[in-house]
Amino acid sequence: MRLTIVYDNEVFMQGIGLQSDWGFACQINTSKDTILFDTGTNGDILLNNMEKLHLNPYEIRKIVISHEHNDHNGGLPVLSPFLTTCDIYRLKPNPLNGVLRNICVEKPQQICENIWTTGRLKGPIDEQALMLKGRNGCYVLTGCSHPGVETILHEAQQVGDIVGIIGGFHGFHSLSALEKLKCICPCHCTKYKREIRKRYPQTYTACGVGQHIEL
Repeated sequence: MRLTIVYDNEVFMQGIGLQSDWGFACQINTSKDTILFDTGTNGDILLNNMEKLHLNPYEIRKIVISHEHNDHNGGLPVLSPFLTTCDIYRLKPNPLNGVLRNICVEKPQQICENIWTTGRLKGPIDEQALMLKGRNGCYVLTGCSHPGVETILHEAQQVGDIVGIIGGFHGFHSLSALEKLKCICPCHCTKYKREIRKRYPQTYTACGVGQHIEL
């Protein structure tokens, strides 16, 4: 399983025309499926970054929207013409056009082999995250972590021991909760990114457009 950050506040891979912007999106490629988690803010930037990273939007078969903020669902209108057949998992029905099959998420469920949604997690803003089973354990992929990183990690343990977390952490600062993880990749809205990097230099992984993570 390979994760590629396609939308973020920072650019990781310099020199090939990638663009940064406030928002988040990550493509997940498995041997059987292509899933886009969130779509960033601006569809034109999303498509530019996908093109520069040699990712074909026509191959997307599933989209997961962590929560209904523009910096996570804003790319959908521009992306939609490329989605010939696609299931979209979100916390409330919001039909875009006839090619998207909207699946309203409430409870945890399997999306495809080795990938599950946590279901709706309550918080200041309700959100869903993904649980990914890799070769060395389970990882969590988050949008903004509005329900709280600790809550998300706790819920994700239903599929196995968590070894890594990737995505936005928002204002999370209980850094001891990350102590046992082998991969910590704070992205997008993470307020205490510098403190996380300082405390966990061996397990910290930089985020940014163009970053690839193999699970």
